[in-house]
Amino acid sequence: MKKIKRNRNCGELRVSDVGTTVVLTGWVQKRRDHGGLIFIDLRDRSGIAQIVFSPDVSPDSHESAHNLRSEYVILVRGEVRQRPEEMVNDKLKTGVIEVYIDHLEILNRSKTPPFMIEDNVDVSESLRLKYRYLDLRRKPMQETLMLRHNISRITRDFLNQHGFLEIETPILTKSTPEGARDYLVPSRVSPGYFYALPQSPQLFKQLLMMSGFERYYQITRCFRDEDLRADRQPEFTQIDMELSFIEEEDIFSLVEEMIARIFRETRGIEVETPFLRMSYAEARDRFGLDKPDTRFGLELQNISDLAEQSQFKVFTGAIASGGTVRGIRLPGCAAYSRKDLDNLTEYVKIFRAKGLAWLKVTEEKKIESPIAKFFSPELLDSIRKRLGGNPGDLLAFVADTAEVTFEALGNLRNEMAKRLGLIDNNLHHFLWITDFPLLEWDEQEKRYVALHHPFTAPREEDLVRMKTDPGKVRARAYDLVLNGSEIGGGSIRIHREEVQKEMFSALGIDGEEAKNRFGFLLEALEYGAPPHGGIAFGLDRITMILSGASSIRDVIPFPKTQKATCLMTEAPSRVDRQQLDELMIKTQIVE
Repeated sequence: MKKIKRNRNCGELRVSDVGTTVVLTGWVQKRRDHGGLIFIDLRDRSGIAQIVFSPDVSPDSHESAHNLRSEYVILVRGEVRQRPEEMVNDKLKTGVIEVYIDHLEILNRSKTPPFMIEDNVDVSESLRLKYRYLDLRRKPMQETLMLRHNISRITRDFLNQHGFLEIETPILTKSTPEGARDYLVPSRVSPGYFYALPQSPQLFKQLLMMSGFERYYQITRCFRDEDLRADRQPEFTQIDMELSFIEEEDIFSLVEEMIARIFRETRGIEVETPFLRMSYAEARDRFGLDKPDTRFGLELQNISDLAEQSQFKVFTGAIASGGTVRGIRLPGCAAYSRKDLDNLTEYVKIFRAKGLAWLKVTEEKKIESPIAKFFSPELLDSIRKRLGGNPGDLLAFVADTAEVTFEALGNLRNEMAKRLGLIDNNLHHFLWITDFPLLEWDEQEKRYVALHHPFTAPREEDLVRMKTDPGKVRARAYDLVLNGSEIGGGSIRIHREEVQKEMFSALGIDGEEAKNRFGFLLEALEYGAPPHGGIAFGLDRITMILSGASSIRDVIPFPKTQKATCLMTEAPSRVDRQQLDELMIKTQIVE
């Protein structure tokens, strides 16, 4: 007997198929027994089709259909019919047809699932992650992963058309710690030695430029052993690219064209180009953060010049210590209770601020606050005008070092915009951030560290400061920000050996250490390295934004929790002693 095989997908059937015989396969979504007729919603990746078992069409199939349950895997054959007008389901693309079944095969049975396979299932994330293979059957999850696929496909098509070569780089590589912690992999054949999983293909893509490939890309896995949050995972995917003989403008125009195509072809969104640009210094001054969300106002205002005229020691003390006093206007928040204000104070303390000062603007444009007595009426009015305070507004201030003040108020600004409903989620504001500092001072380590990475080129005109004033050197680095999220970042790289050595020196890496950690790169720079630069995008983050997901875990097929564990496979896990002995590893954990 010839085996019956599927010839159509469930979600593809339309009224034009009426009268044809189709063979469908899939999962039982729902079963409704109406006595004489049994209705099944049959689901596959393409969607849902309603199938009908009638004793008039096939008594045997109708009898077997009584045994069908949720998530059974079945094959059916039947005739496509048009539904009666009163039975049309406008919510389904297949809602005008149904299939009357004359043949049923139960391919596999299913236990009762721990949760319903529905679009908006009300179940904890931990349960969804434990049974991820069931969670992935839900339509929203499948649509998100199909979106992710399309982003990758469009990216590949675009870069292939622009002369790029897709080239793989190693997963097992050398540990070159400078930034996040590496994931280490012990070598069995070289006891006591370790590989590292790559935090990015940074060094290898630079070596590919030195090898003459000129345009490289890769959609690659990266690994960082760092604390997690909603938009961060220990393993993630980058759209990585590198180009030779280019300047920043070349990368900007190429990226803008690529991003515009991704948004247009996946979501039908027309992105306006060229993207706006803003310096790192301006972004921090106006918005507190170097990845500002520009869809709303609430910009920071510097009142240090006014604050130092007051008698309020919190303000004057911060300024005397080299700090700053900044404020933001929170519209309509003058009605906040003491508890509400205490909650805001606790919020900014998360970002190391010591407290939050505030002024309420009354209907008569007067000021109410416990600290008002430390200011003259004229000074209070000047502060109100500086912040644009109107009746009913709350003016909130942080006085601290510039770093703490910017971070605290920048995050408070974002939080309050959400609470006050000031964000239009239909807007897509792209912004290039440029002119980053090359280095930043690490108070704990008492040395300069690279703000991006040690291979970022300094601005040519700032090279003279590398030895005398490294903190003032600007980088040829750039980040692409979308709605307050950094979706990509890159730089023009150092391509001259003497500049790279100078960079290592500024970072406190001596010649011997540089040779041990980066000797292969330094040697490659001696053999005619071209000017080059690149950028990398977080595929997970772009997918999260385009899908509207609230967590990056919802756009990754098999993600980790915030403790970097997989609830489904129970990784990480202990390994047996024999495996450790083969690797000559002894743990300090008592078994």
